[in-house]
Amino acid sequence: MAATRPVPDTTDAPLIALHDVAVRFGQQEVLSDIHLSLHGGRITTLIGPNGAGKSTLARVILGIVPPSRGRVTRRAGLRIGYMPQRIKIDDSLPLTVDGFLALGMAGATRARRDALSRAGVAHLRRRAVQALSGGEMQRVLLARALLRKPDLLVLDEPAQGVDVAGQDALYGLLAEVRDELRCGILLISHDLHLVMAATDDVVCLHHHICCSGTPEAVSRDPAFRDMFPGHPATNLALYTHEHDHEHDLHGDVDCAEHHHHDH
Repeated sequence: MAATRPVPDTTDAPLIALHDVAVRFGQQEVLSDIHLSLHGGRITTLIGPNGAGKSTLARVILGIVPPSRGRVTRRAGLRIGYMPQRIKIDDSLPLTVDGFLALGMAGATRARRDALSRAGVAHLRRRAVQALSGGEMQRVLLARALLRKPDLLVLDEPAQGVDVAGQDALYGLLAEVRDELRCGILLISHDLHLVMAATDDVVCLHHHICCSGTPEAVSRDPAFRDMFPGHPATNLALYTHEHDHEHDLHGDVDCAEHHHHDH
């Protein structure tokens, strides 16, 4: 019997935990045997091929899709910020960045300014959203999610449409947000090269959890190698990036200075 219940707010309790969760749509079981815990202060990346059930699992975590079996426990008072993969705004709608944030959550102008500043796009406050580049829009979507002061930040393909250097800058920013807010972060991605270096934990999904653990451990797992044959990480060449410089929003360099199986 599926259930969702709050748990006491203790320092070592997970923000959210899925216990033997399954999701069925009609006759098709999209997810099965899902055991997953997300903790504050850690970045977890959910990877898997298209059609693996990543979006469905995210919707379970967000509380949008109820499990068909199993249970979900949440820390009492858990606040979740969600950054969608993309958002379509009518070109004829006169909407500034500040107005867009106000649509998502009414409140003090100061809070919106702070969120934009934290995302590195305070200067875009009065810009029309239709005039933003892909990288700028991703930062604005992140600011929108941060307005909730989340305990858990869920990001669906956050670097889509952003070049590699811009992705690196975005992941560096997420690490800073994690450290400042001590929030948990769940990244959903199929682009592994940078993600594998930017995360604390990796969960490899193909309708069930094939393997999970640190990036180094998962990169050595046969299930990962079978799922992503020929990927650089399967040759143990995990990408690391030395942050002795900064990137701007477009990715240009600014010279200013526990592993287990569940088959």
